[in-house]
Amino acid sequence: MILAHLNDSDRYVSLHPLFKQLFDYVKAHDFTHVPAERIVLDGDRLFINVADVTLKSPEEQVLEVHRRYIDVHFPLSREEIMGWSSLSVLATESMQPFNEGDDFAVYAERAQSYLTIHPGEFAIVWPEDAHAPIIGQGALRKLIAKVCID
Repeated sequence: MILAHLNDSDRYVSLHPLFKQLFDYVKAHDFTHVPAERIVLDGDRLFINVADVTLKSPEEQVLEVHRRYIDVHFPLSREEIMGWSSLSVLATESMQPFNEGDDFAVYAERAQSYLTIHPGEFAIVWPEDAHAPIIGQGALRKLIAKVCID
């Protein structure tokens, strides 16, 4: 997992060929009043989900993992807490078999670490990062970018 400020995103564009397009798009647009929907930048290879969510407690939020996509989380309206554990140290099996179509599995165990992501920052979550996003209190507008690793 990488946590950084959007002003420093140029340091990370070399990690994936689509990161530059993503960061340039996010920096060039105001997402305050756009509908909560999918913004397609490059078909299924790169898209952004604009989401209005209700934050949950750490006890309510499960860990999730992906195989096909890297997640890049951008909280917009307030800070967000995200739980993290390395997939390699999870002690339990996923709650259901991995969902290939929707690219996710969830785990009932609690995260090992928690971090706060502030507006203006982003978190890059790789397939080996089990993560529990949208933790906190109240409502949050955020972006979740999906970057295909194929």
